[in-house]
Amino acid sequence: MTPMLDHTHDPELRSWVQDANGPSDFPIQNLPLGIFRPPNERPQSGIAIGDHILSLKALAERGGLDEEASMACRAAAGETLNQLLSLGTPYRIALRRAASAFLAQGAREHHELLYPAVACELMLPVNVGDYTDFYAGIAHAENVGKLFRPESPLLPNYKWVPIGYHGRSSSVRVSGHPVRRPSGQRRLAEETVPTFGPTRSLDFELELGIWIGPGNQPGEPIPIEDAAKSIAGYCLLNDWSARDIQSWEYQPLGPFLAKSFHTTVSGWIVTPEALAPFRQRQPLRPASDPQPLSYLYSDADQTTGALNIELDVFLATALMRDRRLAPHRLTRSSAEYLFWTPAQLVAHHASNGCNLVAGDLLGTGTISAPTPDGFGSLLEGTKGGLEDIALPSGEARRFLQDGDEVIFRARAARDGYVPIGFGECRACITSAES
Repeated sequence: MTPMLDHTHDPELRSWVQDANGPSDFPIQNLPLGIFRPPNERPQSGIAIGDHILSLKALAERGGLDEEASMACRAAAGETLNQLLSLGTPYRIALRRAASAFLAQGAREHHELLYPAVACELMLPVNVGDYTDFYAGIAHAENVGKLFRPESPLLPNYKWVPIGYHGRSSSVRVSGHPVRRPSGQRRLAEETVPTFGPTRSLDFELELGIWIGPGNQPGEPIPIEDAAKSIAGYCLLNDWSARDIQSWEYQPLGPFLAKSFHTTVSGWIVTPEALAPFRQRQPLRPASDPQPLSYLYSDADQTTGALNIELDVFLATALMRDRRLAPHRLTRSSAEYLFWTPAQLVAHHASNGCNLVAGDLLGTGTISAPTPDGFGSLLEGTKGGLEDIALPSGEARRFLQDGDEVIFRARAARDGYVPIGFGECRACITSAES
């Protein structure tokens, strides 16, 4: 089901919250959902608007909401959004329309229901039940494949089946939490036996996160035609990777301790409704590519199932911060480089009867552009750690060092509509001994 455009997407719509009307990730056309902790209060649910947060608790107590919007607010009354996400699309739409009407220019202004975002702590928005990371960025798969299998970068199954693995939900952290450098077994090419110690090859991976809403019963697949109904929203996701540990332990199975130590997500859930103006056709595959099997193919999904989202990666070293230099942009990529649509990932995940649950998190896999200025990891940009990336501070990087801060940002834009953003997904590296 493709989210429909309505009056909440009107580009002429303005808010009485003035900082939402200029360049902002969170104009009134966005209205993402999150959990925040105001000063000296318990965490609660809210909606980002400009540089402020609208309290859903206060909105509900004010009254005047229709039944579905009221139920949505009640479902969000705790310290996570799992119950709200489980309600599904009609309730999100009702809440979006109610919040839009409440915040629109010309409505009565209720500044007392707003909190300055800078004074609040953004929390993980859900209790993450399960986390699955896919490998749907084909440029990334080809780039990495060329490093290890130059003659055959993509494995034979890549264009037939969405590749993924089950990650570790307990180490998913919201933006801002530092990443402690992990330790593990690693063996350099010139070493005859492995050693144990801090990773020498810490890397980022640029991904979108997909938050699951209504799921499915065990044993009941989700048809591709219905898969989009199970998507409650999107975020930015950094799937941190210890490349030296990964290269030693992945034989013959897959990622384990090299990725389970930390996954960073942005704190706001950008809903499918907010992204409705920015949906587009999935890029056509070459004629030589296989047609997706029927359980993965829908004309509607191929026509409107992809997303037009620009993705940026910035790096700020400790020296750059000391010199007050702006973070350096390493990457500009786009969600259009995903080989599978979000709905295809959901349909495949549930195709064997695996039950998805509200609050589950799916990562798309690293989203790289075909050219070096759009590579979504240092592994690609440094050709496996063999070449330096020069920074404006005079420093160079092959992999991340302690004190480095990685920042993801994103923007969805289309002519005739107000651009929206995701907020930042950032974290700073601390030493293994910290």
